[in-house]
Amino acid sequence: MISLSLPSPAKLVPPLLPTSPSHQKPSSSQSLKNPSFEPLKDRLIRQANEGNIRQAISTLDRIAQLGLTPDLTSYSLLLKSCIRTRNFDLGKLVHIKLTDSRLELDSVALNSLISLYSKCGDWVTAKSIFEDMGEKKDLVSWSAMISCLTHSGMELEAIFTFFDMVQSGEYPNQFCFSAAIQACSNVDNAWIGIVIFGFVIKTGYFESDVCVGCALIDLFSKGFSDLNSAKKLFDKMPERNSVSWTLMITRYSQLGQPRTAIEMFLDMVFSGFTPDRFTFSSILSSCSGMGFLFLGKQLHCRVIKSRLSEDVCVGCSLVDMYAKCVVPGSLNDSRKVFDHMPDHNIMSWTAIINGYVQSGGKDGEALELYCKMIDEGRVLPNHFTFSSLLKACGNLSNPELGVQIEDSGFEVDAFTFASLLSGAASIGAGGKGEQIHSRLLKSGFQANQCVCNALVSMYSRCGNIEAAYQTFKELEDRNVVSWTSMITGYAKHGFAKRALEMFHQMLEAGMQPNEVTYIAVLSACSHVGMVDEGWKHFNSMSNEHGISPRMEHYGCMVDLLGRSGFLEKAVQFIYSMPFKADALVWRTLLGACRVHANTELGKHAAKMILEQDPNDPAAYILLSNLYASMGQWEDAVQIRKSMKERKLVKEAGCSWIETENGVHKFYVGDSKHPQAKEIYEELDRLALKIKEIGYVPDTDFVLHDVEEELKERYLFQHSEKIAVAFGLISTSRPKTIRIFKNLRVCGDCHTALKYISKATGREIVVRDSNRFHHIRDGACSCSDYW
Repeated sequence: MISLSLPSPAKLVPPLLPTSPSHQKPSSSQSLKNPSFEPLKDRLIRQANEGNIRQAISTLDRIAQLGLTPDLTSYSLLLKSCIRTRNFDLGKLVHIKLTDSRLELDSVALNSLISLYSKCGDWVTAKSIFEDMGEKKDLVSWSAMISCLTHSGMELEAIFTFFDMVQSGEYPNQFCFSAAIQACSNVDNAWIGIVIFGFVIKTGYFESDVCVGCALIDLFSKGFSDLNSAKKLFDKMPERNSVSWTLMITRYSQLGQPRTAIEMFLDMVFSGFTPDRFTFSSILSSCSGMGFLFLGKQLHCRVIKSRLSEDVCVGCSLVDMYAKCVVPGSLNDSRKVFDHMPDHNIMSWTAIINGYVQSGGKDGEALELYCKMIDEGRVLPNHFTFSSLLKACGNLSNPELGVQIEDSGFEVDAFTFASLLSGAASIGAGGKGEQIHSRLLKSGFQANQCVCNALVSMYSRCGNIEAAYQTFKELEDRNVVSWTSMITGYAKHGFAKRALEMFHQMLEAGMQPNEVTYIAVLSACSHVGMVDEGWKHFNSMSNEHGISPRMEHYGCMVDLLGRSGFLEKAVQFIYSMPFKADALVWRTLLGACRVHANTELGKHAAKMILEQDPNDPAAYILLSNLYASMGQWEDAVQIRKSMKERKLVKEAGCSWIETENGVHKFYVGDSKHPQAKEIYEELDRLALKIKEIGYVPDTDFVLHDVEEELKERYLFQHSEKIAVAFGLISTSRPKTIRIFKNLRVCGDCHTALKYISKATGREIVVRDSNRFHHIRDGACSCSDYW
């Protein structure tokens, strides 16, 4: 067997056995003969059983003052009571008194000591006691030690201890098996778990013990990410409890299958099992992932009936669920749940702060909440909080926030780098992302899978797809997230052929695609109008990989059909769906109706959206724009009037660009920028240049009933053109100009940018809400199909 050398204990531990052989060990029988000992012993046992540890120790002191010595049973009861009530410091004091008593410790007392130090996280002392036991080790000792090492993060040491036990001739019980299998549940040790799995099957513990079954489910779902095998084990378990159901629900939720998690939860309830706080937390997380607000509200009612509404863990999940189900009013519900929580922890603060950030336009409220959290002083921010703040500030070069991060006292670990890269990607700050890349290389995180996946996503979302691919190529340990990030990047950049080639390489590498992978594949087909290819992959999801299409996949197919002009087929497809189409699917169709000027279908799509969400401003805007593009100004005005009556506000279109001195944001007709005069002078020069080489303003994209001359002036005040003009005067000629916009790029701006790239010899990359446009020498990578 492989033996591991353990470090010496970090602190002095009282000796376990008398160090001087000259000391005579007192006899317990001598104490029992003294009649004054009996009432004190009874009091000691009663106090230990009741958990009154301090009083029990006072009784011990009283016994010592009388010159009496308690027996080992009394000490063992005290130790077990300390463990049960988690009074670990008092338990260590009992250990000292036990050592001072010079009693010879038996296996029961020693096992209690191992359990004590295990529970308080001191595995070094527990291991020292275990090794000094010699022949006194029994099955309880081995089981306690394996469990201690597993829960202390010493998984490999726990596995070696398990095999040492087997080699010593001790036959493992269900507790040993459970702890050893749990130690194998990470990716590195999973292969060893298969050996123990075979041992378990031979002994029959899988059929007889539900804890061993749960450990095996965890091994396959967590160690191998193999939910199919985990589900087969679950189905074969002769006895299930709430823990086994919750474990399966949690793993489905964590591994990107929230719909299956919800189905498992319903099966659990119908089978008569009662969900606990962990079950509710997991299933609420699944509702967040799917945007199932209605089901989330039903679960909230059940939480209240189960008297778990004041549980911090469940409260955090409720806050997160309402915050992520982005519909009108849900953020207010999230805040109500947060305000009614009796206690807050870092997760509840982060969930509500992130909710305000994700909702858009609520960055000020997010920062106010952060300040309130700091003012209360009971909870310190963590990496998740800083990640949300990066997005809330909307500017990674913000010096105040930068100082907060640098001075926060947090170790810059893999998660910190991943969060910072995500923040850079969210606002397209590629320059800041490159700085973070440089810093993580110096810190030695270049081989970290999580960080490298974040790097791939950052470069892709910041418009540098070649740098993303270079990072992907250098990544030795690729998982499904790595492949999916690269496929998504190619899809968003309009390189559908590369995306599909990457998908085939992924399959050839033996990597199993997930639901998100197929969203990327279908999006790639949609961006270039590959209808037949899209149908092929949509059908292969369930036929070849057993993945049930969810709402997002159906939305991709509606987008594919709609963009390609097959509007009637898109409607038929929507009505053939196995579940009711949500507002997002109908909004996708409405957008296609706007592109292809189909007013009748557009009105129908808008009606279906407003039936589900009467306060959806996007539906009103799309329908109004559809009427305006057809010259139906009265209908367009009526739609805008309805919006005003409902107090609905259109999301303001804005564009931004990163330069060396920060991120610069522009709105339509923006004149607040310090260089506004130079920007508009550059716009005037550009207008003359591009008109000379063939640009003709397309005033159909001005959705206002005004004179043609005024329409042309409006066109040159669009935020995309302002951002490009600023980029031209702020960056040198060889550098690519990268523009980011929160809405779909305007058709006239798209044409104008092609002429600007030709007139100036500059490459322009634009990221809008749908995709990337790589514009070079008068041509765009989208081939005018978007």
